[in-house]
Amino acid sequence: LQAVQMWFQSIIAAKDFIYFMYSLMFVTSHLCLKFALIPVLCRSLEHVAKFLRRNFSRSTLYRKYLEELCVWVEANVTTLSILSSHAEVGLGFLLVISLFSWQRSVIQTFMYWQLLKLMYHAPATAGYHQSVWSKMGRSVYPAIHQYAPFLNTPISILQRWWSR
Repeated sequence: LQAVQMWFQSIIAAKDFIYFMYSLMFVTSHLCLKFALIPVLCRSLEHVAKFLRRNFSRSTLYRKYLEELCVWVEANVTTLSILSSHAEVGLGFLLVISLFSWQRSVIQTFMYWQLLKLMYHAPATAGYHQSVWSKMGRSVYPAIHQYAPFLNTPISILQRWWSR
């Protein structure tokens, strides 16, 4: 049982498992958020480019039509990951806003925020998510402190929950 637990802990932090959970969450959802496709498409594009370069590098069709695109994708993996992180965080806020509509799903929103928390702490995605959250904090916190200081306590409670 301990060996299975150690194996599962190593898988949870893997990027592919996180995106599997992400995809599963939105495939089973009744919400139609096309915005949720951005991270999946970025990750898929990355995998397809690697596959094509590895398996079809000698093909003339590949070299003529796809090689330049695949080289660009592999050179811009960091940019695609940053785009994905921005979309994932934005989607979290869209789910919170959707709680006020007739399509609300409290359980899905809670599960997604748990997944965002995992993405923030998992080594494979932590750098990108921490960058997004710190950028958002630098732009939002001054306005909150100036115009809505009553939100300081709820925000500090959420930050403590987030860092656990």
